[in-house]
Amino acid sequence: MRDHSEARIALTAGEPAGIGPDLCLLLAQQASTSKITVIADKTLLQQRAQQLELDIKLIDFDPQTTAKPTPVSTLNVYHVPLKVPCICQQSDPANAAYVIETLNIAVQGCLQGQFQALVTAPINKSVIQQGGFDFSGHTEFLATITNTPQVVMMLVTEQLRVALATTHLPLSEVATAINREHLTTTLKILHQDLKKYFAIDKPNIYICGLNPHAGENGCLGNEEIDTITPVIQQLQKTGMSLHGPMPADTVFTEKYLQHADAVLAMYHDQGLPVLKYAGFGQAVNITLGLPIIRTSVDHGTAFDLAG
Repeated sequence: MRDHSEARIALTAGEPAGIGPDLCLLLAQQASTSKITVIADKTLLQQRAQQLELDIKLIDFDPQTTAKPTPVSTLNVYHVPLKVPCICQQSDPANAAYVIETLNIAVQGCLQGQFQALVTAPINKSVIQQGGFDFSGHTEFLATITNTPQVVMMLVTEQLRVALATTHLPLSEVATAINREHLTTTLKILHQDLKKYFAIDKPNIYICGLNPHAGENGCLGNEEIDTITPVIQQLQKTGMSLHGPMPADTVFTEKYLQHADAVLAMYHDQGLPVLKYAGFGQAVNITLGLPIIRTSVDHGTAFDLAG
């Protein structure tokens, strides 16, 4: 990857009626070391800037220009028209296709080298589904359109990294989804990308059990005995520094976290409440295992704050 000062970053504005367009405009008020291009409807951004009383100059994206830091109060915009006019704070499933189009443009731009990384503003899954798309989240969608068999969702704060063995699944489906093959690949991706993107030579990964007390030797479930422990032991033989399975109610304590480069939780609400308590608003969502770099904010569309 080229020097970060020359990097082009694609920023999708997310749900048009939510907080995403606001965040893009507020970002333009800060100095940046990269050339950021917002992929959104230009008129939407103009209207929202007026509503927020922000003096932001919108410049049409030109892929031929040399990448350089984006000037303060300036925003490069790759214009993608809304399907229907947007009313702030009022989502419309008719614009689901617009949201999907911005993501497709951004990902293709990254795959083709037009952009060096992707940042996504929040979207509303239910609105996109109401618009006729089979969509469970950014993470799964990006895996599909990049033809990536498996990815790993990880959220990061200053003091904590939490990755997930499963992502946006109903709780009733989690145990079935955690099999040896899937868990093995998850841990390999997490280990590889901690080394690649965080420069950690030998990552220390702590792994939660699925059940209370990590199953308590089979008294509270057999997933630890049948699946999680055998995977850990097999990967330890390859030199990976893995610890667990550990009870989720104790692994997130200073005794263990001071040694952990990352914690792998078995499901979404096992690990993310702890991370968001530790750093909500400051955390970054990263999709590991993709052929592109993708990060996101750690929060939702915040319709009540938009505008």
